[in-house]
Amino acid sequence: MNEAALRDEICRVGKSLFERGLVSGSAGNISVRLPDHAGFLITPTDACLGFLQADQLAHVNPQGEQVAGERASKTLTLHRRIYAAEPAAHCVLHTHSTHLVALTLQGAWSADDVLPPITPYYVMKVGHVPLIPYCRPGSPEMAARVVLAIDKARAAGRTVRAVLHERLGPNVWHESPAAAMATLEELEETARLWLMSPTRPQPLGAAQLDELAQAFGTRW
Repeated sequence: MNEAALRDEICRVGKSLFERGLVSGSAGNISVRLPDHAGFLITPTDACLGFLQADQLAHVNPQGEQVAGERASKTLTLHRRIYAAEPAAHCVLHTHSTHLVALTLQGAWSADDVLPPITPYYVMKVGHVPLIPYCRPGSPEMAARVVLAIDKARAAGRTVRAVLHERLGPNVWHESPAAAMATLEELEETARLWLMSPTRPQPLGAAQLDELAQAFGTRW
């Protein structure tokens, strides 16, 4: 996509997330990596994702300096650190999705996997999601911890597409805004299923995970 199309896509995704209750108020942010090393687009600080205007999106250069649009989200540093750590990422989303925040309040499954592999689509579409201990929003420590989680997963032969910040919600990244949104949706839905189950469901077994790997090339 060119810059104009990416601006429109950010607005479309933000509106969709807002209308379905995956973000509320002025919480959440979206960024994309621009083609030809032209920098990044990111939603303005304190913007409501349901009412974004394409020409108001902040454009920052590769060094993180703003060149156009309204003032960039305070999470810009975190987004840029994710892009630097994961070259395949072309969009980063952050939301305060209700069930995922609730999951961190009630207790995630483990520090390396906030949820177990309880459905095949969670395995195929999301994968491992590390828990990031609480940090002040926008703090340099938050970005450093996310990069550490990405590097730790890579060293273990894993690819991560998301992290979950304690009390704050997820960061999700993918090759496009639509793909990042689909990953977020599956992550939030799995958290909802986990929290609403009267007894904690058992994860898929090794044989079932192996079958998914052979059929779809997924790895757990």
